[in-house]
Amino acid sequence: MEAGLVDVFEVIAAAVPDREALVVGDRRLSFADIRDRSRRLATGLRAAGLGCHTERAELEPHQSGQSHVGLFLHNGPEFLEGLLGAAGARAVGVNVNYRYVADELVALLEDSSAEALVFHAALAPVVADVAGRVASLHLLLQVADNSGNPLLDGAHDYETFLAVHPPQPAPYTTPDDLYIAYTGGTTGLPRGVTWRQADMYMAGLGGTDPASGAEKPSLEAVAQAAADERIHPYLISAPLMHAAGLWIAFLAWSSGNPVILSPITDRLDAAALLATAEREHVAFTTLVGNAFAQPLIEELDRHDYDLSALRFLSTGGAAMTEAMKTALLERLPRVRIIDVVGASETGAQGRHVSSGDNVASGRFEPGPGTGVLSDDRSHLLRAGDDEDGWLVRCGRIPLGYLGDPDKTAETFPVVDGVRYVLPGDRARIDRDGSIVLLGRDSACINTGGEKVWAEEVEDALVSHPDVRDVIVVGRPSARWGSEVVAVLAGSPGLHLDGLRDHLRASLAGYKIPKAFIVVPEVVRGPNGKADRRWAAEQAAAGA
Repeated sequence: MEAGLVDVFEVIAAAVPDREALVVGDRRLSFADIRDRSRRLATGLRAAGLGCHTERAELEPHQSGQSHVGLFLHNGPEFLEGLLGAAGARAVGVNVNYRYVADELVALLEDSSAEALVFHAALAPVVADVAGRVASLHLLLQVADNSGNPLLDGAHDYETFLAVHPPQPAPYTTPDDLYIAYTGGTTGLPRGVTWRQADMYMAGLGGTDPASGAEKPSLEAVAQAAADERIHPYLISAPLMHAAGLWIAFLAWSSGNPVILSPITDRLDAAALLATAEREHVAFTTLVGNAFAQPLIEELDRHDYDLSALRFLSTGGAAMTEAMKTALLERLPRVRIIDVVGASETGAQGRHVSSGDNVASGRFEPGPGTGVLSDDRSHLLRAGDDEDGWLVRCGRIPLGYLGDPDKTAETFPVVDGVRYVLPGDRARIDRDGSIVLLGRDSACINTGGEKVWAEEVEDALVSHPDVRDVIVVGRPSARWGSEVVAVLAGSPGLHLDGLRDHLRASLAGYKIPKAFIVVPEVVRGPNGKADRRWAAEQAAAGA
């Protein structure tokens, strides 16, 4: 099936118009409400001159022929409306990290040549610093919130903008219209990954059966499945500005299920999240690795919640260790934990389901098109090959990186006539065909000629009861070339000699950190991912 995001949402909204689509605190919007509001936004964007100026067939993979709309927003209806509304205008909604300061925001808006920006009033002071610095930007839509910040000069109030434009259906969209996902930039500059909407829908937004990987055959089948679906509310804990949140939201909508957001919209609040899960009888919720799991476990130990409706917990975007999964299952024994591997450049590549005594981490059953390319990138590895390689995917993959032909060519190699995406994760394929994820190549530390995967050392460290969180990085060393350093936050009872003894039980000596930098709190992105640049700075300062 070839369909764009507006096509999919419109058939679902027609099939279940009165069903709740989105719940944020006391605010409840039906599928018909979201359709009406996103259509109004699309009409307004078209009236402002945004749309498609060059069709896909005339462009290179790294180019866009559409207007871009920055979504500088906390979690809320406006983010999802912004994505759909932009698509309805044949423009492209671009995710923007709401933690960006002015210079970072300018860099992303210039890189994407954004013509419009939708932003929460709480972020208006940052927008005020950048509005005159981005030549392409000519439309500002400010979303009111409880910050008390007034409407910026030259900006339109978002609700007023919707009210004055009629909810006209999109006159024309194509499956070739773009979806752009900006990477987090925790190990380098953020990059815009350009996807055809039809490919993105199949790769990560609900276009395939999660168990079999089979693609949904038609829009009629999508509508029928949504109408027949027994309602299972999905609670999103991650920011919508990151794939870990946005993709699950569209996965829920693609099957006609409601999306529930925590009333605390700019950060993880474990108590608010669990209270929301209890009130809304949530069946499915999401976490992002240990960074999200730990505060939930602590809150479950402090208070009782009726989570009898909860059946599935999905984690992706950052590692969740076996110890953390076991701790969650001890408190939520009826839940199955679905561990998903993927990236902005690949969509979902594989998964593993943990329940009861069957708990694992870092091992996945590959999805369609997923494999392991040899270290020299010359051929695909077979089950049981004794070689570490590169995790890749073929088939429904992106076009490239926006404005970057060189990085596009590097990341999307052609091997034996097949185009793959290779975002940088190292892996091996086991004898049973399962894939063992080793870690991101940029997080691999070469110390004295030995390779150390940062994630492996982090897993061993957080299994110690007195370690709350940790990021492992390499630090220049005259003796070793690079030495392993752990930047960690621990309990008051943490003793480093005991920690070294703990590590010797599971790690070879060369993998044990040469230094431990103890900090009050480990810094992570709002999506739970490790901020390795920050950790490297701490390691250097601790030298």
